[in-house]
Amino acid sequence: MHTAAPIAPLAGLAVMAGVFTLLAVLELAAPFRRASQSKSARWFTNIALFALDTLAVRLLLPIAMVGAAMLAAENGWGLFNLVTLPGWLVFVVTLLALDFALWLQHVVTHRIPLLWRMHRVHHSDIDFDVSTAARFHPFEIVLSMVWKVCVVIALGAPALVVAVFEVGFAVATLITHSNLALPPRLDRAVRTLLVTPTMHRIHHSPRVTETNSNYGTALSLWDRLFDTYTAEASQPQRQMEIGLEEWRDTRTAQLGFSLWLPFVKR
Repeated sequence: MHTAAPIAPLAGLAVMAGVFTLLAVLELAAPFRRASQSKSARWFTNIALFALDTLAVRLLLPIAMVGAAMLAAENGWGLFNLVTLPGWLVFVVTLLALDFALWLQHVVTHRIPLLWRMHRVHHSDIDFDVSTAARFHPFEIVLSMVWKVCVVIALGAPALVVAVFEVGFAVATLITHSNLALPPRLDRAVRTLLVTPTMHRIHHSPRVTETNSNYGTALSLWDRLFDTYTAEASQPQRQMEIGLEEWRDTRTAQLGFSLWLPFVKR
């Protein structure tokens, strides 16, 4: 496990880069929606935010999720280091618990005003494509990592399972934000278990009732279970608005404005 640890981040980044590139190519070939802003400006800002997020996490919380799992194992911390369970059960419970923890985190960022100020940077994008998956304020990403590290340590989650989850969740984030859509019948079938771009796009509607629904990124289970699931948007998704009612201009594609947005009054 220790030998593989330094390789895991590089392998994860390679997988994410490959998926990002594939989805970007598919969006160019068959976009579901027409862009309303300059793609070059938006992509520069969204990718720059991702770079700043990565730097902030590395500087402020260098152990991250896999490091936290290794630390917990070395010190005997957490549930799975205190009880003996079959490996397959630990694997399944860890994946479900981490996915639920991030679903819960997402709900909380919409309910607590201070956290919403940071999270609205993600929602202020008035277009919706794979680059939106990278659009988060550094403050939010650092707080998110603190939460994830705490959950990993509390679980005593195995480092390998955590690494699998991290990569899988990142891939799911890219897919669910892509400017693509499955055929309606297939989409309905897939979202009985997994979140699809059509399901998550509803969450990026400026209508508050739709924004405050479909919080899931990987599994659709939690939204169905806790009654935050919306099956259909109030408008056809090819024409529906994306983003926030407060900001509907080109400022949202600017890096400086996006970084300052948590401090801007509604």
